Amino acid sequence: MPPCSAKNNNRLSDSMTRPNEHHVPSRRQILGFVFASPLFIAAGTGTSVLFCSGAHAATSPQGAADFVQWLADQALKVLRSPNASMSDRERILRELLASGFDLKFIGRFVLGRTWRKLSPAQRDAYIKVYSTFFLNTYSARFGGYNGQKFTVLSARGAGKKDAVVKTRIDRPGGAPLTSDWRIRANQNEFRIIDISVEGVSMAVTQRSEFASVIKNSGIEGLMAALRARTDKMPVMTSN
Repeated sequence: MPPCSAKNNNRLSDSMTRPNEHHVPSRRQILGFVFASPLFIAAGTGTSVLFCSGAHAATSPQGAADFVQWLADQALKVLRSPNASMSDRERILRELLASGFDLKFIGRFVLGRTWRKLSPAQRDAYIKVYSTFFLNTYSARFGGYNGQKFTVLSARGAGKKDAVVKTRIDRPGGAPLTSDWRIRANQNEFRIIDISVEGVSMAVTQRSEFASVIKNSGIEGLMAALRARTDKMPVMTSN
């Protein structure tokens, strides 16, 4: 369906940013690989993407499926472009992620009960740091695209507000990976609020990891760890 007119903490999982390709991956490593793969970076667009649905109604499963497929198509165009430089691809993919994921919602969820204890200024600072961490973590990994095939398999309603879109990534030389994208529509705008890969939720995994860091180091310790992890991201260069 075409769019409508639009307007320092080592406990943070290294598997989220440095998947190991030399042995049979665990479920956590699969999670890290897929969330860092270009086909998951497909989830977004540089403009506000609107699909026709009720402003406050439950998210349409068909609309959510069309949204995910359309976004994947846009990202694959970028990744397959022979004329785009590496830096241009990374910049565009960051924009895709920023508009495709509801980073404020995800950031608040993964912080758990700690969110309620923060002042407005602390919340703003945390969301800024988390968003930078999220975008840099996943956009920096796009260079591994080598012909994976992305397919939308099905879509269904989930609860009163959401829809879940099931997809499959077929990898040359590897087993297919199935994933569930949880989509929520608000004011006709579709956003991704979680991804589960082989049954492992990105948001729940991060929430557990963040809780451990906060228990030991507090919110400032978590933010320092996120900044440190972001600073360690490799700089992508063309081959």
